[in-house]
Amino acid sequence: MDGARFRRRLHAGNTTMMDMPADLPAPRLTSNAELVLSKRYYRKDAEGRPMEDAAGLFWRVSSTIAREEAKYEKSPWRPGDLAREFYELLSQGVFLPNSPTLMNAGSELGQLSACFVLPVGDSIEEIFDAVKFAAMIHKSGGGTGFSFSRLRPRDSRVGTTGGVASGPVSFLRIFNTATEQIKQGGTRRGANMGILRIDHPDILDFIKAKEKEGEFNNFNLSVGLTEAFMRAADAGEDYPLINPVSGRPHGSLNAREVFELLVRKAWASGDPGIIFLDRINRDNPTPLQGDIESTNPCGEQPLLPYEACNLGSINLARFVVSPRRSAGAADNVDWEGLRRVIHLAVRFLDNVIDASRFPLDRIADKVRANRKIGLGVMGWADMLFQLETPYNSPEALELAERVMAFIRQEGRAASARLAEERGPFPAFAESVFAGQDMPPLRNATVTTIAPTGTLSIIGACSSGVEPLFALCFARNVMDGERLVEVNPHFEEALRNAGMHSAELMEAVAECGSIQGMDFLPDGMRRVFVTAMDISAEDHLRMQAAFQKYTDNAVSKTVNLPHSATVEDIGRIYRLAFELGCKGVTVYRDGCKSVQVLTTGAAAQGEGAQAGPVSQVRQRPDIVMGFTQKIQTGLGVLYLTVNELDGRPFEVFATIGKSGRSITAKAEAIGRLVSLCFRSGVAVRDVVAQLKGIGGEHPVFQKKGMLLSIPDAIAWVLENRYLKGAASTPSHSDADLQNPSCPECGAEMTFQEGCHICQNCGYSRCG
Repeated sequence: MDGARFRRRLHAGNTTMMDMPADLPAPRLTSNAELVLSKRYYRKDAEGRPMEDAAGLFWRVSSTIAREEAKYEKSPWRPGDLAREFYELLSQGVFLPNSPTLMNAGSELGQLSACFVLPVGDSIEEIFDAVKFAAMIHKSGGGTGFSFSRLRPRDSRVGTTGGVASGPVSFLRIFNTATEQIKQGGTRRGANMGILRIDHPDILDFIKAKEKEGEFNNFNLSVGLTEAFMRAADAGEDYPLINPVSGRPHGSLNAREVFELLVRKAWASGDPGIIFLDRINRDNPTPLQGDIESTNPCGEQPLLPYEACNLGSINLARFVVSPRRSAGAADNVDWEGLRRVIHLAVRFLDNVIDASRFPLDRIADKVRANRKIGLGVMGWADMLFQLETPYNSPEALELAERVMAFIRQEGRAASARLAEERGPFPAFAESVFAGQDMPPLRNATVTTIAPTGTLSIIGACSSGVEPLFALCFARNVMDGERLVEVNPHFEEALRNAGMHSAELMEAVAECGSIQGMDFLPDGMRRVFVTAMDISAEDHLRMQAAFQKYTDNAVSKTVNLPHSATVEDIGRIYRLAFELGCKGVTVYRDGCKSVQVLTTGAAAQGEGAQAGPVSQVRQRPDIVMGFTQKIQTGLGVLYLTVNELDGRPFEVFATIGKSGRSITAKAEAIGRLVSLCFRSGVAVRDVVAQLKGIGGEHPVFQKKGMLLSIPDAIAWVLENRYLKGAASTPSHSDADLQNPSCPECGAEMTFQEGCHICQNCGYSRCG
């Protein structure tokens, strides 16, 4: 369908949108960006057909947000002119708002914020109110953060009933199950952050909550650390646990032992992360409204209960004056161009607050009292590539501080200008800014470094302030064709050096890095470093450099090699505290059985065995067994298990009234499980591989949540042969499987605290 027909269909369904000027520039998009937009962002009709193209989408968003300008008599902008300015920023990938704004602006839903925090009080009514409110937010496209620190500890007496409390972790499971059932308009699944204070009596249970892989799969977990705890951990002293209901001591633990447990669990699986509550609350701009207890799902947005925030990111790669550095790196940054975009972006984000329709009145009131926005960046690694500045260099850290200081300075100047036109945020008189020698601000916070996994695909740039995960990606496209996608700045450097070739691109795609390629120039290898080429300390120092001038927090992952030790992670946590970070997420390569790493050589696994593990037993003519009927989200599954010598020998999985694809998949799983059993693989190991695999249609049964067909098969096998015993996976260090996106099948990466598909933009954090 041509663009004119797209726009006619869009206007037919939206009579309030400004007419789209004919002379607007065409969007600047890669084929991958077009794929992501069409899959996730375009408005669609009842048959799922797109009602807009990229130009229509960007105009829908720009005109909707610019229309809010008409409310303010002192504004220097006419809505139509401002809409054109916004359109150029979005369509050229210079600035992009968070996904709910792109999806919902100009729609009937109209919920435009990404980040929410809800309180969880210590009563059944308050707990299930939070579950209900979270479902409403997830349905509207937002993610939620919760602190479970107010809940009384496990085994405490409940005065109203005389019963015994089950504790925060048990209720965390209820929130996780509820989230599993909520689809966000078919484009985003609910994501959550769960936080527990380090001095809560159930802290050990919380730290160990994700020991079993697949548990709490809709939650990122973080422990809220205090400065008193960190001092006690360094000294090896005990610290008190506090009952949150009574406020009285409830035993004590050795701080160093708890810290070491926390570090061991992060080493094993990446969970839980940590946040520094005292530091976050020192930067709380409205402390009279209460303490900040939690953050949004990826940790970069600390918020008060019932508060929300909308975010946006500037593409720094578009502000390099020349790809050839003539002097210092900062001399080749277009500071004037950046200033102009910052002022437009702050105006855009403030207008989003007015345009957004929030799922709860309490949230709307809190948001409009404080008017928090979060302006951040993406394309940082691309900017450094163009400036020929290594990510892990002192010059890069200096430039990071200068860039972020400039963004906060100009962002606050833009907010002050809006306060002159529109008035300061209503709670300004109660804020830390009141009485300071500074002009009133329109927004309580201005800057945040947010994850930009999907946005950076649309903007064709590197994600957030992360280094590149790999210089080349290999994608499998139609008809089995393999397409190698190369970072354009790296490709240009190779062409300039006369070294570009398809063979070299394949080699780089295979290993992800060029550090072992001694035939490449030293300068090139110094500049074009990837996430796994950089030390943990350098990752952390970059996060701290941006944090220094960020009102809220910085979403960043400290990537570690598989060989990293527990002690290494302990040093990272202590260094994060010393450097002034508000939290930290670490991810050790290969620490999960489903590995989120996509370079070819690593997927082979060191020490992989060659040849058959065991001989496949032949099937006798007659075997006896049983058939169990079990309801799944895709229909009724009939699982037949035949036995030999009292052990499962073969499995047949048949699912009724399903399409051929589902039937084929069920049959394939049955054949592979049968092959495992006939080869002598233990039931426990088969269950460990199948249990917890998620699917698109989980279903809640009296036997618990069944996530998928393989999860249902695991349940039958576990309860028949393992008597319900725990079946913890027993993966070896070499068992590094290639992860795949549940939507497009492409491989995924772990960055900015989240699993992200670089191909279609799918994110496990929404």
